[in-house]
Amino acid sequence: MYQQTYDPLGNAILSTIAAAIPILTLLYFIALHRHRDAQGNVHLGISAPYAAFFGVIAAFIVSCLIFRMPVASAISAFALGSLSGFLGIIWIVLAAMFLYTMSVVTGKFEIVKESIVHISFDRRLQCVLIAFSFGAIIEGTSGFGTPVAIAGAVMVGLGFKPFQSAVLNLLANTAPVAWGAIGTPIVTLAAVSGLDQVTLSAMAGHQLPFVSVLVPFWLVATFVKMEGGTWKEVFEVWPAMLCAGGSFALMQFFASGSNAFHLMTDVVSGVFSVICTALFLRFVWHPKTRFLLQSERQALAQAGKTTATATTDTTEWKYKYTAAETAYAWMPWVILVGCCALWGVPEFKTFLNNLFSETKFATTLLGSKFGGSLSLPVWDMPSLHNLVQRMPPVASVNAKPEAARFTINWLSAAGTGVFVAALLSGLVLKLNPTQWKDAFMQTMHRMKIPVLVIAQVLGLGFLTRYSGTDAVLGLAFTNAGFLYPFFAAYLGWLGVFLTGSDTASNALFGSLQRITAQQLNLNPILTVATNSTGGVMGKMIDAQSIMVACAACYDDPKERSFALGPIFRTVFFHSLAGAAVIGLIALMQAYVFPGMIPIPPVGK
Repeated sequence: MYQQTYDPLGNAILSTIAAAIPILTLLYFIALHRHRDAQGNVHLGISAPYAAFFGVIAAFIVSCLIFRMPVASAISAFALGSLSGFLGIIWIVLAAMFLYTMSVVTGKFEIVKESIVHISFDRRLQCVLIAFSFGAIIEGTSGFGTPVAIAGAVMVGLGFKPFQSAVLNLLANTAPVAWGAIGTPIVTLAAVSGLDQVTLSAMAGHQLPFVSVLVPFWLVATFVKMEGGTWKEVFEVWPAMLCAGGSFALMQFFASGSNAFHLMTDVVSGVFSVICTALFLRFVWHPKTRFLLQSERQALAQAGKTTATATTDTTEWKYKYTAAETAYAWMPWVILVGCCALWGVPEFKTFLNNLFSETKFATTLLGSKFGGSLSLPVWDMPSLHNLVQRMPPVASVNAKPEAARFTINWLSAAGTGVFVAALLSGLVLKLNPTQWKDAFMQTMHRMKIPVLVIAQVLGLGFLTRYSGTDAVLGLAFTNAGFLYPFFAAYLGWLGVFLTGSDTASNALFGSLQRITAQQLNLNPILTVATNSTGGVMGKMIDAQSIMVACAACYDDPKERSFALGPIFRTVFFHSLAGAAVIGLIALMQAYVFPGMIPIPPVGK
């Protein structure tokens, strides 16, 4: 039994620094290491797979030499992370990119792009509609980086630069994350903390709507500044930004606290936001001038036209597709939402997991138990399962040893739902054999580097979890005293950065948040929910999300591999600031507006 120790060096500060070495190593090679290319130009950051590899090596050294974790257990923890990452994240993104590529090779994506453009010809509003509102719908159905991949690819298809598209979609994929994949983070948070699920969802719904109103403004400001625009051009579209963010926030507030819709908060809020914004732009208000990309403005200038062409003068943008053609082109995305929603229903998951329950097997794999039903095989990870013990104050005194089982829910996995959607879409779009082959080969070519990076980083995250180094970093935040509600957001932020998932962060620190709240006489509903809401701001800087964005937005493999560092450096301070906003909201709710904290049902 490996009992985690949270001060292996006998000094809390030194132990915390030691625990941070793997993360600092990863960050250094991603964003700060200086190197020269063949032409002698200096760059910051190295290729993503190598940066991840050096971070993994550092994690093994710290875990095994400083924290005294058995080498076999460390290897098993890394393997579990990589395997779980493939089924939980990589499988989703691969299938989503396959669906997107099919839409491209059949030419239907051009119709999708045209239909989006004709909601608004203004590039600022396209950012809001695609990255924020449409992205939230995809986050609500499948999560785990899928909205960044799909919305990012859509924006690149519309002419946005790859770097631009990646950054903007990472910024947008924040406020909806707490209810991603049909509320999986909230479900997990309730399970590990022992608190009521709907109450935790309502608490998150009393924090994130403030951010939801802010995000469209944040997006447009970032985009306009990237394009060399002015603050005047940012606020020219404030009515539409307020409509998009306000309608989303309003629905998010009410849906999150309802028994019927709390797990579908993102989906209903995203759909409501798209409808309200589209109707608002169509019948109520539209900007007098449209903001264009720099390349478009330069082309207009060369043609002797003004760069601020009146929005009402859209004769050159006449829509050339019928309603039936548009609906047909959108069918893959409708199928995707439908399949993901179906796969998110607990009863359907149970049905799939029990589909071949009568066909059972039992064997050993690397000396450890491997068996179960054909639809739900389980592997007890060798040298790890029930052989790691979390200790107080991270866990309660009578806590059970940490389970370490690779559950192969190949039928009920969210990625399978996305893959079924891709197959159905291919049939609906009537792909011929050559198009099927092209879509498959293009997807594999695009995803090979991201898959390697994501597998390494997720393995690193699981290694930090089972070695206890993540808990050491988390405990550093618990010394904040009465300011703890503010730093509770950063604990969740750290968890998402380490694991790449708000769900995993909640599993990691949900119990610690409740224990700390009880020790400091704080409301546990507030601090536990803040773990998830603060965590959403870490989503934009975790290596997995950035690599998914790179895979979707960059065609060139070399650019894709080296884009991780520049993107990370750009979004890092946005991420820090976003977590601070959540922390301030939590602090105000703890001491100034405690009435905003929902009361759980009696007995829960």
